[in-house]
Amino acid sequence: MDFNIFGKGVFVVNLLAIVYDEKQKKILIGKRENDPNIPKLSWCFPGGRPGYEEDLEFSLIKEVKKKTGIEVRVKEVVFAKTYPEKQEFLSIYYLCEPYEGMEQAGESFKELMWIKPTEVTKYFTTSIHPKVLEYLTKL
Repeated sequence: MDFNIFGKGVFVVNLLAIVYDEKQKKILIGKRENDPNIPKLSWCFPGGRPGYEEDLEFSLIKEVKKKTGIEVRVKEVVFAKTYPEKQEFLSIYYLCEPYEGMEQAGESFKELMWIKPTEVTKYFTTSIHPKVLEYLTKL
């Protein structure tokens, strides 16, 4: 789709969960392969695009469950940003806590991994905003 025809203010919204396990002091990331929109994307936070008929947080909870098998509670909005790689993508990051479910990679994820928040740059192959990195170091 050519987003230039819309001018300003039209974005593809992507909701991302920073799933933080307080006991382990780790976050959950998933590995994607052959992403059609961002070819360089590999490891990333679970999430997805919301539907028009649903609340954003409810959509995020459903997407995390589909991709990871884990039920989460949304705690707070962390940050929103666009990407240098795809300016029309607007991502909203949420801090979430896991509370039940069987961890299992699903839908677009091939693998899941729990990592220390400070290790995220070792795995992500796309840009991570400095504010998100700063937030992760404080978890």
